[in-house]
Amino acid sequence: PTLKSIAVDAASSGNPGLMEYRAVDVQNQKELFHQGPFEDGTNNVGEFLALVHGLAFLKTINSTRPLYTDSKTAISWVLKKRCNTQLSKTLKNKVLFELIDRAEAWLNNNTYDTEILKWETKYWGEIPADFGRK
Repeated sequence: PTLKSIAVDAASSGNPGLMEYRAVDVQNQKELFHQGPFEDGTNNVGEFLALVHGLAFLKTINSTRPLYTDSKTAISWVLKKRCNTQLSKTLKNKVLFELIDRAEAWLNNNTYDTEILKWETKYWGEIPADFGRK
């Protein structure tokens, strides 16, 4: 992996369940942002939100660093600019759906040059942003 990069990951306890996501600098392992926990979330929703948050974060600081995720699903959703979740809306996850709407709007209203790369867990071990709860 490229050390001058950031990595994002999500974790959920249950599916749906409590979900959170974060980003870390791959080089120094410093946490760059952390959101949650959110109730009634899923891992895929978290991975999607983390990836869009990472894109927006890098654009805000004018960084050309690549962005790693270990989620093929999140990559495909970001490329389609749509969170294709089957998650049902509940009172508990109202905030999550507001974040999904914001993320989709960001994708539709912004361009980015950030390279989104797949973290190869099989060869490199867990992604640096992993929550270590397996």
